[in-house]
Amino acid sequence: MNAGSLFVVSAPSGAGKTTLVKLLLERDGRVRHSISYTTRAPRPGEQDGREYHFIDVAAFVAMRDRGEFLEWAEVHGNFYGTSRLWLESQMQAGHDMLLEIDWQGAHQVREMFPEAVGIFIMPPSLAELEKRLRGRGQDAEEVIQRRVAAALGEMRHVGEFDFVIINNNLQEALEDLCAAVRASRQRIERQAARHPEVFRFLNTQ
Repeated sequence: MNAGSLFVVSAPSGAGKTTLVKLLLERDGRVRHSISYTTRAPRPGEQDGREYHFIDVAAFVAMRDRGEFLEWAEVHGNFYGTSRLWLESQMQAGHDMLLEIDWQGAHQVREMFPEAVGIFIMPPSLAELEKRLRGRGQDAEEVIQRRVAAALGEMRHVGEFDFVIINNNLQEALEDLCAAVRASRQRIERQAARHPEVFRFLNTQ
């Protein structure tokens, strides 16, 4: 087993996943963010190589066909994917890695890394989710309605995750997310992989 943990965080658009992950990374220096590849255009303030690796469709398809992705999915007409080799090398080196992907990608990741810890971020209600999407001021009404409908479908897969965090209050949700990460590290198989010296004496008595 790899010494590092793998955390998979999923949420419908507008649930606050990006903000919560950003705050988690600032608080917990042991967690590293896995940067995915995407064919969607950068949003205001995003930089290539920081939020995502932004590539065109032809380049993405070529990487996919070479088997370079741990998981990939098409979401709202855009492709997203995670580099398998880079992620595994980071975990073998003992780094805790975090993926921000949708439920379809999370399913693919669990097939290759069954020990991955799934965390799903939920909005308190669909009405609140729609309010947050409108508050962005980035999308047309048609896009908002499509995202709300898609969110409902995504949330029906919440039972496939290990932890569920309802983001009604940002600070409380952050505390819950940090607690889930800390608790996951204490599982016996994870402790044995990260600290073999502590368990080694058990086999010598």
